[in-house]
Amino acid sequence: MSQPIRKRFTIIGAGAGGLCAGIKLLERGQGDFLIFDREPRVGGTWQRNTYPGLECDIASPLYCYSFAPNPDWSGPFPPHAEIRDYLERVAFERGLEPHLRLGTGVVSARWDEASARWRLVLDDGSEVESQFVISAVGMFGPPAVPKFPGLDAFAGTIFHSAKWNHDHDLRGERVAVLGSAASAVQFVPEIAPDVAMLHVFQRTPNWVLPKPNDPYTAAQKAAFRGQPELLAEGRQKLFEIVEKSLTYLEPGFFQAAEAMGRKALEVVEDPELRRKLTPDHPFGAKRPLASNKYLQCFNRKNVELVVDPIARITKQGVVTEDGRERAVDTIILATGFETQKYVSVIDVAGRRGLSIREAWKNGAEAYFGVTTSGFPNLFMLYGPNTNGGNSIILMLEFQVESMLRLIGEADRAGVDWIDVRREVMDDFNAGLQQELASVAVWQSGANDYYRAASGRIVTQWPHGFAAYKERVDKVDLSSFETGKVRR
Repeated sequence: MSQPIRKRFTIIGAGAGGLCAGIKLLERGQGDFLIFDREPRVGGTWQRNTYPGLECDIASPLYCYSFAPNPDWSGPFPPHAEIRDYLERVAFERGLEPHLRLGTGVVSARWDEASARWRLVLDDGSEVESQFVISAVGMFGPPAVPKFPGLDAFAGTIFHSAKWNHDHDLRGERVAVLGSAASAVQFVPEIAPDVAMLHVFQRTPNWVLPKPNDPYTAAQKAAFRGQPELLAEGRQKLFEIVEKSLTYLEPGFFQAAEAMGRKALEVVEDPELRRKLTPDHPFGAKRPLASNKYLQCFNRKNVELVVDPIARITKQGVVTEDGRERAVDTIILATGFETQKYVSVIDVAGRRGLSIREAWKNGAEAYFGVTTSGFPNLFMLYGPNTNGGNSIILMLEFQVESMLRLIGEADRAGVDWIDVRREVMDDFNAGLQQELASVAVWQSGANDYYRAASGRIVTQWPHGFAAYKERVDKVDLSSFETGKVRR
């Protein structure tokens, strides 16, 4: 058997988080690392997802690294290809190309107590040995595929929106879209004009707000390029606005947003259809959506909203509980992602062989979303309870800085491994769950996206991102067990 590759750091994932970690390591003179990703290009979720209409829901001045502002966005909410290309450009400009191992995934990671090293197995069978592992797999894991009875029996074409089949021509077809949330809101308006009939199966309605997205003019782009301080000032102002409005413990914004959502529904001409599209949960209980085109689709004669629950899939189509069968040529699963697995999508075993899947059997948990007890020298980016209303790019930068500061402290202390103390993590999460319970809109019963089967909210951060940074910046080695290997 060949010898393992030995690197001080292994980064799993070449999306925004993994690239940020690599860039910041290089800035500190720490070049002994590799970044692995199954995809053939960098970009993470913006590389994997390619469905029609895919674009960002966070304003572009915030959806870029603070150290790499982009004056060339096409508009406030750029399409996915622009974001992927931006991340790729920054990665290569910052010297990451020699560290990238694209088209190669990590299958498993085992902590070796004797050497204080992680031993990782790649999908080609080779091995890597590292002191530190940085998981940048994020929150949006594998596509979620509900177990609809009879799904395998369908004789037509079927695919998930996260794995869009660009080789399949939908023109003139009868299409069923199962799901009506973030992905469907973006691709339904793109395919509706081309299909013969579109049936959108909705389990629960969602609040859909307008999305101001007029393209930036040539003059605006020239100003951004010529006066970079404009970008910086605009970014800071926008950050402050978002922080103030989307702090979940402040209800004022949500009431105003719900009023905007009701106003947006007025575009739906049929009163009964409008009623079916109106949520019965408060704004913020589920992930907010934004589109200037989705609600209007239901005025089209070839678009049907179906609210009766799905009973089963047949060879010909979809049967609802009222007994009606809708014959279709193609089924598109707009059923989202497995959002609560994080690094447990990989087979990870920590101290004393503890499986992370077993450790998280009641729901993922971590200390500030970055470290989890029992798994030394394992750091997570966009981990449990770090999702919020502001740009995740900001959160990733805060987490990378905190992680590297802790590693620096460990180096200066002369220790080989650090592991967050169990009681520290438990106290943190007990307090966090109390704060989450204070967010009234998340107690409405409409947020299975956020909540594990145990009832714990495992995805959300209940405050602004500035509050997260203020707290995580105070974390030091006193919260961690440490150890040194005898050599």
